[in-house]
Amino acid sequence: VDHHRHVVIEEGTDSGREEVPGHEVSVVRDVAAGPEVVWDLVSDLVGMGRWSPENRGGRWIDGATGPTVGAVFRGRNRIRWRRWQTNVTVIECDRPRRFAFRLKIGSLGGCDWSYDIVPTLDGCRVTESWVDDRSPALARIGWLFTGVADRAAHNRATMERTLENLAAAAEAI
Repeated sequence: VDHHRHVVIEEGTDSGREEVPGHEVSVVRDVAAGPEVVWDLVSDLVGMGRWSPENRGGRWIDGATGPTVGAVFRGRNRIRWRRWQTNVTVIECDRPRRFAFRLKIGSLGGCDWSYDIVPTLDGCRVTESWVDDRSPALARIGWLFTGVADRAAHNRATMERTLENLAAAAEAI
């Protein structure tokens, strides 16, 4: 029996033809490791590529050296042959409870990513969330760059994989 329960919550609308911004996707996983261990792993954006099937890590920029509110990180991403970079800004940094960052592209909007960590009797429960705040124009541009037509469904699948990989790493520490 897998004691790591997956719960997926998805809100928003889907046109069935092209992506419609406004989705929120959250994936929850129980991890048999302490909240501090898990927080240290999810806030290590340089090493995020070890867990994520899409992100390949990256580097802190603009003088930032680690996760603090306002720090900017340039992430490298890849889906099949498509590669791109994005800059994200840390918006919440509350060890060991919450870590969040925002991708924003001017007036076109962007998205927020967050990790909420709650202690449990056997370790902790991690909730990874993605909130889509892109304009319709940015959603279309995103499709051209990434080849992903349904970002919410794609993110749900990659978030499940990310938390699975993260749990394996945290539980091995």
